[in-house]
Amino acid sequence: MEEEAAVARLGCDQVLSILHLLPAESVLSFAAACRAFHAWASSDALWEALCRRDWGARAAAALAERRRRGGGGVPWRRIYAEVALLGALSARRVPVKGASPRPRASHSLNLVAGWLVLFGGGCEGGRHLDDTWVAYVGNGAGNRSSAVFSWQQLDSGTPSGRFGHSCSIVGDALVLFGGINDQGQRLNDTWIGQIICEESRRMKISWRLLEVGPHAPYPRGAHAACCVDDKFIVIHGGIGQSGSRLGDTWLLDLSNGLRSGIWHQIEDTEPLPLSRSGHTLTWIGGSRMVLFGGRGSEFDVLNDVWLLDINERYPKWKELKYDLSSVLGEMPFPRVGHSATLVLGGKILVYGGEDSQRRRKDDFWTLDLPALLQFESGSKKMTKRMWKKLRIDGQCPNYRSFHGACVDTSGCHVYIFGGMVDGLVHPAEASGLRFDGQLYQVDLVLHL
Repeated sequence: MEEEAAVARLGCDQVLSILHLLPAESVLSFAAACRAFHAWASSDALWEALCRRDWGARAAAALAERRRRGGGGVPWRRIYAEVALLGALSARRVPVKGASPRPRASHSLNLVAGWLVLFGGGCEGGRHLDDTWVAYVGNGAGNRSSAVFSWQQLDSGTPSGRFGHSCSIVGDALVLFGGINDQGQRLNDTWIGQIICEESRRMKISWRLLEVGPHAPYPRGAHAACCVDDKFIVIHGGIGQSGSRLGDTWLLDLSNGLRSGIWHQIEDTEPLPLSRSGHTLTWIGGSRMVLFGGRGSEFDVLNDVWLLDINERYPKWKELKYDLSSVLGEMPFPRVGHSATLVLGGKILVYGGEDSQRRRKDDFWTLDLPALLQFESGSKKMTKRMWKKLRIDGQCPNYRSFHGACVDTSGCHVYIFGGMVDGLVHPAEASGLRFDGQLYQVDLVLHL
């Protein structure tokens, strides 16, 4: 009672200033203490500020626009709860007007400056592709994308055709690395693609080789990569020249803008993730990223989770080991060739992939970052919240692996294209594989 009385002697502005600094769970605990605290902790301005702090200004602006279009009556506290407790997605197959990219897998798909950019990949017969396609989808600021999309094929020829490469966004540019051509040659070239937006919703990409000096990662494909704060590209693993899985980690320093870059290999300090390919590396803010899944050296398929922080003087990997009984029933099976996309609410959305028997999946999972980081710090209080399987409504993408996926700036709309689809469901092509060429839009279900 004395502690409550001491807080009560503070002015409203002072209390709100303190609440702005607390985690959302602590604000809710404060609200449960008494009626006065509940009133303070229910401030709409407070919860709007928490949304902006935890999820970023762009995401908060998109939520504010959706709230306005819905009449503006939904309290920000409820909006925060809707996002934090996300349980469902809504999907649709996007109708396309005019020509479309041919079916493919192991390509790249990015959303930059309001444009979907698709490059390369592999198709039937084991051949690579060197084409680039773009489609305008908008900036995601609270608006639902156009009901019908139009793809445009760009004049290209560079970079050379490949599949299993990585392509990351740095500002309004693309950084492409490595891949495999249809002679099986592994590549280690680094390209910059500058986006040039023109009038009447047209654009082009100006590609050039990035000068990186004498040191570069070993040639590879099917590696994982992500961009860290528009300053660094980090890559891990992949398949090397001899066909063996790699386990090294490299950092591309872009502090000189995009004029040049310097590759540095991160020292191998135990513990380390197993060598692997077909896994994902997802930036989660600051200097940290999450690695998930992939296929190991013995062709075993994995579902381990690792955290890498490059802010330390000697960056180290840390495996997030947990007692399986604590997450029983709420954990994805091992997989390779999946996608892992950071969406609104501090969640990594994992979709699809295949297991060790090449059985493809169509499930969606979220990895909750606040719960993961609490677990990483030693607390097991939120362990059961780390993984959550989501319900999918509408036209769910079918079973697939090695597809492309990306998210818009609001974090609410995910786009999925292509991939290898399950031969048990669809007749196989002559090569024994079937490739998909459909575009899907998957939205977070939020009742705003």
